[in-house]
Amino acid sequence: MGAPSASIVDREADALLPTYPRYPVEFVSGRGARLVDADGREYLDFLSGLAVTSLGHSHPAVAAAVADQAARLVHVSNLYYTAPQVDLAERLRATLGWPDAKAFLCNSGAEANEAAIKLARRHGKARDPDKVGVVALRGGFHGRTLAALALTGNPAKHAPYQPLGDWVTHVPHDDAAALVAAVDDRTCAVWVEAVQGEGGVRPVPDEVLRAARAACDRVGALLVCDEVQTGVGRLGAWYGWQTTPVEPDVVCLAKALANGLPIGAVVARGAAASAFSTGDHASTFGGGPVVCAAALAVLETMGRDGLVERARHAGEGLAGALWSLADGHDLATGVRGRGLLQALTLREPVAPRVTSEALGRGLVVNAVTPDAVRLAPPLIVGDDEITEMTGLLGAALVAVGVPS
Repeated sequence: MGAPSASIVDREADALLPTYPRYPVEFVSGRGARLVDADGREYLDFLSGLAVTSLGHSHPAVAAAVADQAARLVHVSNLYYTAPQVDLAERLRATLGWPDAKAFLCNSGAEANEAAIKLARRHGKARDPDKVGVVALRGGFHGRTLAALALTGNPAKHAPYQPLGDWVTHVPHDDAAALVAAVDDRTCAVWVEAVQGEGGVRPVPDEVLRAARAACDRVGALLVCDEVQTGVGRLGAWYGWQTTPVEPDVVCLAKALANGLPIGAVVARGAAASAFSTGDHASTFGGGPVVCAAALAVLETMGRDGLVERARHAGEGLAGALWSLADGHDLATGVRGRGLLQALTLREPVAPRVTSEALGRGLVVNAVTPDAVRLAPPLIVGDDEITEMTGLLGAALVAVGVPS
């Protein structure tokens, strides 16, 4: 791979807080499912900026929408009406199939989860002042801001920032009985993902989701589905919950919604849609005209080009390709995931080495856990690109081998 210049490495160390471990490559451009580094070398991108650039890099419809809107109006704050914000909320309502839905627009997935926490508390406290507890799943990931971090079911991420409070109860992602036992009259919401992305690309069992829905209905709590990584077509449906037997009250969106521009959204239906009143929440930049124009272009392109169905079809091809690797390499043990969010599981905790070997061969993937490699290619990925990925990732597996 083309290593980044010493200049940029040194400048970053001098100018930025050291929060990100960087791979030794500097990307400067991209188109479709391809990235180009500072030395002009091309890479096949099967990560999409962590499930973000679902239309691929530099998509012309998004670029045109952004340029057109930026040339007319970038920002006026949420003290005034702007049409792109309303247009986007209406489009989200249509794709969700929720005629009574209402949205709050923000800037990221963490912000969407933060807003949903406040929404759930307002909904709960209107019924009982003590109804503020949340039940969430171990292995879940909901962001790194303080309240979203408390929801996240990963104690290692909690440790440096304790105390986070005792308002969240975490239960195993695959134990329906434990979830039912944890939900009581003081619970205002249960938080789930259809597939736990950062938890290792683990689908949450249907029986757990059914138990969550029934428990929420029993105590008057909201079922919140974090769709930051699974929404906007990634799993072969518009939203991940549509691949499951349950329907949530609230969804949190971000990542792919504007194909790389910072946006987040909370969309609520039923009683949850009326939980907020004027002044209960706000965002200076949330729902700005430019990012909303980009998101509208994304949703329009997905509908016009049939990319939700494409994700379902390509996801079958991707899973088949990964199973061929699992069957042919001693290091690989299996495949899990849904649609175009898949993971190749490994016999040993060497996913970072596999990821580095793949990058050196021109393939971008991610060590989501020590023993799993995550793949989240753009929804426009071609069958030939899946074949190309198989060869590159297979070579990386051979290079790493099975530790003795």
